[in-house]
Amino acid sequence: MGRPAQRASADESINDGSAARGNGPSSARSRPTLALIAAEAGVSQATVSKVLNGRTDVAQETRERVERLLKTHNYSRPGLRRARRSGLVDLVIAGLDSPWAVEILRGVEAECFEQNVGVVVSRVHEGEARPRSWVSVPTTHDSDGVILVTSRLGPEQYVQLEQTGAALVVVDPVDVPPPGIASVGATNWAGGLAATEHLIALGHRRIAVIGGPQGMLCTQARIDGYRAALERAGLTTDRDLIRFGDFHHEGGFREASALLAAERPPTAIFAGSDQQALGAYEAARQAGLSIPRDLSVVGFDDLPLCRWVSPPMTTIRQPLEEMGRIAARTLFQLLEGQALVSPRVELTTELQVRLSTAAPKPWP
Repeated sequence: MGRPAQRASADESINDGSAARGNGPSSARSRPTLALIAAEAGVSQATVSKVLNGRTDVAQETRERVERLLKTHNYSRPGLRRARRSGLVDLVIAGLDSPWAVEILRGVEAECFEQNVGVVVSRVHEGEARPRSWVSVPTTHDSDGVILVTSRLGPEQYVQLEQTGAALVVVDPVDVPPPGIASVGATNWAGGLAATEHLIALGHRRIAVIGGPQGMLCTQARIDGYRAALERAGLTTDRDLIRFGDFHHEGGFREASALLAAERPPTAIFAGSDQQALGAYEAARQAGLSIPRDLSVVGFDDLPLCRWVSPPMTTIRQPLEEMGRIAARTLFQLLEGQALVSPRVELTTELQVRLSTAAPKPWP
């Protein structure tokens, strides 16, 4: 069963305008809406949209109930998705200036190139006052599907996108996706655990963590992995050593500077992204500290630049390019009407040990 249907506004109807006929429940209505069908079926509007668009991730009993109501209401349905293939997919992403985003884009483009499919890249501005702005993107060029990267997907946006008939895959979702939405991510909890256990094994006991924006799924998972490693080692979690940044250099620099200026600074920092780790590098330099002699630093992502900074950065590798490829492949599966083994795919993270971590200096 889906979520209770929300009250429909006038523009929620995607009917072609033909009047309902017969003695069914909507005989008094001239334009049966998606919300009306959903309410009578006891499912969400998104579920009705899935049935209308030929999606396979709907239970057979639910599908049959929705189909009966569609017939009763003489609901005019759009053409099935496969009949409207345009050879274009949309990659909608926040923060196109990030090296992280470039690696995702590289994977999506490579897979689409092999399938002779074009990619239209656009940027979503988080927090803007017009929540429908990115949802309207696929309708401007009759896109087959959308790969949405690190952006929020609210219930209203999901329903609107379903009504366009475009398939959807979310990469590294900010929030928990609605049930049935395909998503691709990495084992963030395991990565946080591995990074912290590495530092503990070197002898560090005052280990700080700089997560990404508070409330993001990946941020919380990495910090939970950090906490788990401390607990396994019998170490107490110090709330003063847990900070939240923005995944960019500035956030890492700001939070690392505050940590290093404390009365009892950490001997190691686990940063929630390589860019934040680079910010910590600069904070250490300005504080007159040497990495790893005075401070060990671990990043997260394993961007290509990690091998070229000084010292080369120890980090948690998440296969960003492969995440992009898997997202594109999943989208093609949905477009072909294939059932997914699981709506959620998590690729393995792996610790990459380089020269930014070492045993802590003995206390004087």
